Amino acid sequence: MLQHLKIENFALIPSLELHFSPGFTVFTGETGSGKSILLGALNLILGERADYTVIRDPQQKTIVEGIFTIKEYDLLPFFEANDLDYSDETSIRREITGQGKSRAFINDTPVQLSILKELSEQLVHIHSQHHTLELKSQSFQFDVLDYLCDTMPLRKEFAAKNTACRQLERSLEEKTRELQKMLQDEDYNRFQLSELEKLNLHKTNYSILEQEQEQMDHFDAIKLTFDSMGELLENENQVLEKLNQLKAIIDKNKNLHPFFESASERLKSIYLEVKDLAYEAQNQQGSIEFNPAKKQELENQLSLYNAALFKHGVKEQAELIAVYENFEQQQSRSGQLQEEITEINSRIIKLKQELTETGDKLHSERLSQKTGIEQNIETLLSELKMENCKVIFELEKTAQANAFGFSTLSLNFSPNAGLAPKAIEKSASGGELSRLMLAIQTLLSQKKKLPGLIFDEIDTGVSGEVAQKLGELLNKMGQKMQLMAITHLPQVAAKGQSHFKVQKSSSTGSTVTEVRKLSSEERIQEIARLMSGEEITNAAVENAKALMN
Repeated sequence: MLQHLKIENFALIPSLELHFSPGFTVFTGETGSGKSILLGALNLILGERADYTVIRDPQQKTIVEGIFTIKEYDLLPFFEANDLDYSDETSIRREITGQGKSRAFINDTPVQLSILKELSEQLVHIHSQHHTLELKSQSFQFDVLDYLCDTMPLRKEFAAKNTACRQLERSLEEKTRELQKMLQDEDYNRFQLSELEKLNLHKTNYSILEQEQEQMDHFDAIKLTFDSMGELLENENQVLEKLNQLKAIIDKNKNLHPFFESASERLKSIYLEVKDLAYEAQNQQGSIEFNPAKKQELENQLSLYNAALFKHGVKEQAELIAVYENFEQQQSRSGQLQEEITEINSRIIKLKQELTETGDKLHSERLSQKTGIEQNIETLLSELKMENCKVIFELEKTAQANAFGFSTLSLNFSPNAGLAPKAIEKSASGGELSRLMLAIQTLLSQKKKLPGLIFDEIDTGVSGEVAQKLGELLNKMGQKMQLMAITHLPQVAAKGQSHFKVQKSSSTGSTVTEVRKLSSEERIQEIARLMSGEEITNAAVENAKALMN
């Protein structure tokens, strides 16, 4: 229940605090007095998008705060799930600034707007005038039927399965297209893979082969170099012999000067290094040979390798290996895709079977319960002076699934006896639509156990005795929940247990909207005004008293 409402710096409201009671509360006021401003402020704490043009003074924050009594509504799990402090009297606050910032709070804890909206939807619902037109929407008609039939959970289950099935079908289409393209390219890929397999890329080091080819191409120069090394290093009177002779001279006189001893050691190292170099050169010379057949084989192998590098636009063996592995993966992907397609097909078949079972059950339960709902609506309409009306939820089974099951729905209506029910958009006047919506909202509020409901001129298009009956029904609803209504009808206003008047006033060149609770005597005057206009007659006063009993 909404216990307290505080509004600051909102449109024509500089500051306002209202305290509400349980039961049926009415708001009256001249057209343009600011009743819609009050609803706009309430919508802010219900999580609607902020309209920054409502900020009265751009230098100040606009604040709307509501205190709700929630003890009886089992909302503790919501607070725990969202890590919020729970209180039997919960504060919901919205702040917006001229700089385009919006903040939401639950019990002074900042929250995302979606969380604020999720909570507020469980506390109060505002039924605006345009909502009555929703009666003509199939989506709204299904919502009404499923809430009143208790089939909304089944419908959500169906919708989830239907969505999952469509996602699987889209995945199947994508994978089927991918497989078809892959099969079209399969011969080409197989040929490319076969060419690369001949190169034996994982076991052959082509850098070494290129070195071998380089040596074959320069065999004469290499052989000549080795020959020169042998001749100059080892032959008589060449480098080794000269080094040996020099060392002997130094050793003979090494005691004569300190330098000779270190020079002798260094010559010894040089001699050994040169000797080792000569030995290695001799071994290498013995290992080289010119083999024309081997040279031709290397040229052929490297020719294929270089052609493959050029063909696939790469420069190194590692890159060519990556190309090879990619072709391999494509070959294996084909088989994997076929397995995935088979699996998805199986899942679709199973899911469609479940979807059919859920859809059939949903349709059946709607059919079995709709008659009772139609009768309940007709009973309420009878209280609103529509004794001979007929309401039918026309359900038809469909072969194809839609967002609501395997069903189509038309809300058919006949306001008078002897007239065949027709689609609501073709058969109901504005006043009849208002009464029908009130009857439906009455049943919905009972089913949802909603703490609060606000009607914005639900009485549009009705008058006289019908208005009297409508006021009585609203009063009856107010005995089970907190109900508020904005009205221009004295018959409805008279049935309120609390009465607020909305009016404009101007002072110092500024227009403001004021809302104040009326005393019993003020209520009589206000209801009389609704009947006779600004010039209140004695007859209007007496009629107002009679309406208020």
